[in-house]
Amino acid sequence: MVKHIILSLVLLFGISLYAQEENQKKQVEKANFRVQIFQKVDSSEIILAHPDPEFRDKLPISAVIRDSSAVSLQDLPRAAEIDSVWRAQLTNSDLFNSMYKSIREQEYEKHVNKELPTDTLKARLAKLNARTPFNVQYHPVLENVINSYLKRNKKAMERLMALSEYYFPMFEQQLDRYDIPLEIKYLAIVESALNPRAKSWVGATGLWQFMYRTGKAHGLDVSSYVDERMDPQKSTQAAAEYLANLYRTFEDWDLVLASYNSGPGNVSKAIRRSGGSNNYWELRRFLPRETAGYVPAFLATLYLFEYANEHNFQPPAPEIAFFETDTIKAKQLITFEQISKVTGVEEEMLQFLNPSYKLDVIPFIEGEDYMIRLPATASGAFVSNEAAIYNFAKEELEKKEKALPEYVKAENKIRYRVKSGDYLGRIAERYGVGVSSIKRWNDLRGNNIRIGQYLTIYPRKPGVTSQNASAGNSQNKAAKTYTVRKGDSLWSISRKFPGVTVQNLRSWNDMGTNSLKPGMKLKLSKG
Repeated sequence: MVKHIILSLVLLFGISLYAQEENQKKQVEKANFRVQIFQKVDSSEIILAHPDPEFRDKLPISAVIRDSSAVSLQDLPRAAEIDSVWRAQLTNSDLFNSMYKSIREQEYEKHVNKELPTDTLKARLAKLNARTPFNVQYHPVLENVINSYLKRNKKAMERLMALSEYYFPMFEQQLDRYDIPLEIKYLAIVESALNPRAKSWVGATGLWQFMYRTGKAHGLDVSSYVDERMDPQKSTQAAAEYLANLYRTFEDWDLVLASYNSGPGNVSKAIRRSGGSNNYWELRRFLPRETAGYVPAFLATLYLFEYANEHNFQPPAPEIAFFETDTIKAKQLITFEQISKVTGVEEEMLQFLNPSYKLDVIPFIEGEDYMIRLPATASGAFVSNEAAIYNFAKEELEKKEKALPEYVKAENKIRYRVKSGDYLGRIAERYGVGVSSIKRWNDLRGNNIRIGQYLTIYPRKPGVTSQNASAGNSQNKAAKTYTVRKGDSLWSISRKFPGVTVQNLRSWNDMGTNSLKPGMKLKLSKG
């Protein structure tokens, strides 16, 4: 009997001990799942032992760039999740187009059904007039414009108000520097509907709608990669400088607004034709049609934003604020795609924060400062891992078979006249550019072109013109071989010869790898 009891106790103890060991083993496996997911094989490579798509998106920079020297980095990015649909709606060019069209074509004299009593509007305009340097007086035309704006798509206006939460702090900072009324920030809404990539039918571009020559005069450069008229900060500073100069001329903010739209010359003509009046409402009938609607549009926008609560506008909360971003100087050419891979910031967010980069590529040019704007949550991680990130970017670019376009200043652009037998592919090949680039530069929606049509083109090789293009191509064909130099790669060599790809170089030279040695001679043609 005693033996049976002892045997039972031993058996129970053994079962309990086994169960406890199994439980501890499961706990250890569960606790170490994230730790053990990496298996370090050697000092140069990190292998993801058990691929997990959900976890892969949360990998630290060190895992993305596969640089073992960065394995222990603590500065891991956690960029905010941004709703891409929300962003697409905010920067919808349709809103810019509709606002631009209304200023040019709306019948401001036409009576509009009232949304608010005239007496209420007069009282509110009087309050605005008392606290702004603008002449915000009641006028039947202004009343009609305000009522027409109140009948607009309310959701679209609320999205615009949400977007203003990001841009207005930046505008106010620059306007204050130049002692300009902060209400001028509403001018960017009239000009571009706060779309930094907005482009008018005459070519005015950006938040403040600079023409090429005016932008150039205020330090805004344009190249094949960058259009600084679309840079929010640089264009705002240029606009502030320009507005300050206009005020020194007219000493009246209403006339400054009119001259910003139509030019100082048209305003001075209107002053002469009116008999010397400086009152905008008296000058209005002597101004161009668009300018006649421009100042009322500004004042109506000012009213809507200042009395948004009274009209029950409820804009969504902004997903990111300007002060939650930071800039980093680019030290090497890098693409939005690469930045997104290593920081976790979506490409759409990078496009929103960096609208001046036309090709989603941040170039590196000696003597030029090109900045990357990132959410503050990702900028620290980027700076901490700069060397590894740029090495990763360089290796990725060298693997690409298709070369990036060469950096070309806008003043090197040419006007090409379409000839019989021309098509976009042939023209693109002649100048070493892409068909999509030609379409973008000329606002072409399809591939159809007509004889005699003029096309604006930014050749990959600076100095190429429509006259010397064929000669330039002949020179490239004459260069049969290339001698490899220290630091060369197939990708960098392909960039020097338009029309030559990495795959061409491999094929023409029977190469199985990308390895090169200084002194090697590479064929540059099939023959």
